[in-house]
Amino acid sequence: MLYPPQNELKDSINSKYLVVTTAAKRARELQEYPDSLLLDEYRSLKNVGQALEEIAAHKVYAKLED
Repeated sequence: MLYPPQNELKDSINSKYLVVTTAAKRARELQEYPDSLLLDEYRSLKNVGQALEEIAAHKVYAKLED
């Protein structure tokens, strides 16, 4: 089973495409700045999984650009 579930991610960000792009950007930030963690503990060891967990926990939001 995937964690976090897609319905938890859609509670934070309505579009699945926006979830993917936001997670990718946040994963790059985590790779570049490993000390910028927003949660106390993570289930995932990889940056993309950690970014998705942060989105599900409402710690990261999508920035809509013009």
